[in-house]
Amino acid sequence: MFGLTNKRAAITGAGSGIGRAVALLLARQGAHVTIIDINEDQARGVVEEIEAAGGKADMKQADVSSQQEVAALFAGFPSLDILVNSAGVSHIGTAESTSEADFDRLYKVNVKGVYNCLYAGIPVMKKGGGVQGDRKDSGAGGGKDGGTGGGKGGVIVNMCSIAATVGIPDRFAYSMTKGAVYAMTLSVAKDYLKEGIRCNCISPARVHTPFVDGFLQKNYPGKEQEMFEKLSKTQPIGRMAKPEEIAGLVLYLVSDEASFITGCDYPIDGGFTKLNN
Repeated sequence: MFGLTNKRAAITGAGSGIGRAVALLLARQGAHVTIIDINEDQARGVVEEIEAAGGKADMKQADVSSQQEVAALFAGFPSLDILVNSAGVSHIGTAESTSEADFDRLYKVNVKGVYNCLYAGIPVMKKGGGVQGDRKDSGAGGGKDGGTGGGKGGVIVNMCSIAATVGIPDRFAYSMTKGAVYAMTLSVAKDYLKEGIRCNCISPARVHTPFVDGFLQKNYPGKEQEMFEKLSKTQPIGRMAKPEEIAGLVLYLVSDEASFITGCDYPIDGGFTKLNN
């Protein structure tokens, strides 16, 4: 189950955090992974990790907010079966305390960055690939009876957030961007059913990544552990997620086993959205 042998995957923001965990897991399952990140050194490091473990990977340095860079990047793909839009930035602030510069910065990466990759990546999926071409009975997105069996199609997973659907204090601009990601996911899923392209999104709660550690060091010097525990306990399960746990859900959604799933948002939040009463 969950094999990705001979599949071509592109993952943005894969130099660290959730994107890195996704890249490592998809490569371990047999996919040829392209690491896309603005930080060339981090991207190269992930490629080396994958190759050291016997996997296949390459890297592309790019700013996802630049359509020119993204278009040039995807133009070089011979095929594309899997696209994971994981690149993103965060910001703390209300509508009053969010500057125009910060609002624009979040929009450029979290919204326009996803759009740019969809704009450039979908045509590559349409002309070749076929992430579920071997399944003969799986309907739309997975076989000759209604999906990618003709050698076209693919799977897209967008990294959304619980902030798209749940009010979170001081996350005005970030929540705005993730609401847009959610809406883009539904639109793409609807528009490309006939091309055998599935599109879903994942909405994590807090995930323990290097970003969290950096945020605590910058904003709560000397109180990092205290604040880490406080943030962890906002999830009813009592802790933050691990990047590898998010990667596991991505793997399921891009695999043949999920060939009947499209146009869905998957909370992975330790009970935050349903149990935080």
